[in-house]
Amino acid sequence: MWLIDGCAMSSFKLRPFSRFHPEERRMHFDLADLRLFVHVAEAPSLTQAARHACLSPAAASTRIKALEGQLGCRLLYRDSRGVELTPAGQRLLHQARLVLRQVDHLKSEFAAQGAANAGHIRIFANTTAVTEFMPEVLARFLAQRPEVTVDLKERLTHDIVRGVLDGSTDLGIVAGPVNTPGLKARHFSTDRLVLVTAPRHELARRRHIVFEDLLSFPHIGLHEGSTLLAFLRERFAAYGIKLTLRIQVSSFESVCRMAEANVGIGVIPESAARRHQRTMRLRIVEIDEPWAIRERQLLVRDQNALPGCAQALIDELLAYHTQRQAPRLLPA
Repeated sequence: MWLIDGCAMSSFKLRPFSRFHPEERRMHFDLADLRLFVHVAEAPSLTQAARHACLSPAAASTRIKALEGQLGCRLLYRDSRGVELTPAGQRLLHQARLVLRQVDHLKSEFAAQGAANAGHIRIFANTTAVTEFMPEVLARFLAQRPEVTVDLKERLTHDIVRGVLDGSTDLGIVAGPVNTPGLKARHFSTDRLVLVTAPRHELARRRHIVFEDLLSFPHIGLHEGSTLLAFLRERFAAYGIKLTLRIQVSSFESVCRMAEANVGIGVIPESAARRHQRTMRLRIVEIDEPWAIRERQLLVRDQNALPGCAQALIDELLAYHTQRQAPRLLPA
C-alpha cells in the first residue's frame, strides 16, 4: 500500500505505508515519465513512442531506464522487433493509467472554460459504432465544442470491457450481452443483424432464414479486428464449421457493394442495410435467431468521475438515438 507524500502537476512522491523510516530513500515519479511509459506500452516501438512524446529515441530510452532504476525492476523486454512489457511493467501500466486519468480529470474539472466544453475523451467502440453512428454524433458534438478532442478507436468487445475497467478509455460502446462486473452498462438503442444478398441470389426469395441456412455460402466479411467478424466466427465455430470468407472489406458499404454484385452474402446491422438499400439493388432477409437482436450498451466505470465533456457526450449519444427511434407522426 502507498501513501501520497506530496503532490504537483509535474511530479509526486510515494512512500511505503508500512515500516517506513525517515532515512529511507523516497521514490520520485515524474508524470511525463509515466506518460512516456504508457506511450511505449501502447506503441509498436520505442521510436514511435518517443516521437509521440516529442523526445528522441535515446532520450526516451534513458528516461525508461531511469524509471526502472527507481523501481528496482525491469519494465520492458527489448529486442529487434520492439518492446514487450514484463509482469512488473504490466502492473505499472495499470497504475500509471489510473494516475494519468485522474490528472486529466483534475485538469478538465478546473479548465478555464466550462468542463463540458473543454477536455479530452477516449472511446473504445465496436465496428457499428465507429462506422455508422458515432461519426454523426461526434460531428455535431465537436462542432459545438471547439476545445474538446476525442480519440475514437475500434476494439473487440473484450478489449472494450478491459479498457474501461483499467482506465485506458473513458467510454465503451458494445453490442449484445456482455459480462460487466465493476462497470455500469446503459442501454441506448437496439438494432438487429440481417442478411444482404443480390436480388438474384437463391436466398433473396426468402423472408426469414435461420443460421443453418448461411453455412454453405461464401461470405463477405469485414476486416480483421472488427467485432462483427469475430462474432460471426464464434457463431460458426459453435456449429463446428469455419467461416468461409470470399473477400474481406473495410466497411458496411463495401459489404453491400459486393453483395449487390453477387460476390457472396453478408451479415450486417439492419440500420446499415436499410441505408445502403436506398442506393443499391439489395435484398434484405431477416435472420430468425435470438442473437440477431443487438442491444447496444454504453459502458462506464463511474460516470460521476468522468470529466464534464465526457458526461456531455453521453447525453448527446442518448439524445441522438432517442430522436432517431421516436415514432414519426404522419401529416394531417
